[in-house]
Amino acid sequence: MKSALVTGANKGIGLEVAKLLAQHGFFVYLGSRDAANGTAAVQQLNALGLTNLAAVQLDVTNPDSIQAVRAAIGEKTSVLDVLVNNAGISGGMSQSARHATLTQFRDVFETNVFGVAGVTQAFLDLLSASPEPRIVNVSTAMASLTLYADFDNENFAYRFPVYQASKTALNMYTLNLAYELRDTPFKVNAVCPGYTQTDFTGHQGTSTVAEAGHRIVKYALLGPDGPTGRYFSEEYFSAPATCPW
Repeated sequence: MKSALVTGANKGIGLEVAKLLAQHGFFVYLGSRDAANGTAAVQQLNALGLTNLAAVQLDVTNPDSIQAVRAAIGEKTSVLDVLVNNAGISGGMSQSARHATLTQFRDVFETNVFGVAGVTQAFLDLLSASPEPRIVNVSTAMASLTLYADFDNENFAYRFPVYQASKTALNMYTLNLAYELRDTPFKVNAVCPGYTQTDFTGHQGTSTVAEAGHRIVKYALLGPDGPTGRYFSEEYFSAPATCPW
């Protein structure tokens, strides 16, 4: 049985991704910062008939927590096939490039960038043991430098500088990781799940959780001829292979 780790998987998009991967036959480790929430999420999926899951208490901002989860999963398997770096925070609705505090920037980057790098590096050895390792970093169209350089486009009037900066940094990390792994079986991509109706957006949005989950899982299941080092945003672009970073 293939295995996968999904961070931030106790609710919303992460929970949907975990459910879909379990339905595809993966044994899924659900990362949750709060252990009780992770256990409740597994029970919720168990009620759907899915038993190939386990909760792991994972705070991506805590190196000790990352290493503890790496050790725990390593005791159960020598191979990890998929890593979905889904855990992320927005930094709040009030953000300004001129007035945001350094604490705001640090907190958001700690989860959205440093947490992704820390988890990815910790699990690279288990992923390298897979014949088809896949890493999906959950990004956003709001991270596109190309789109947000268009100051006159009202479609991009909503701006969250702290959050956007973190996700743009995540995109660059994704590109460089894919570059370093380009001569291996790894596929490393960034995926925007769309403007999704979850707690993160106040349950507003143009995409359902189910739609968002399918967009992410699609790239976790890429075949050997699939792309790597790309950014995909299928809600906003009809030709995702040409999405602007």
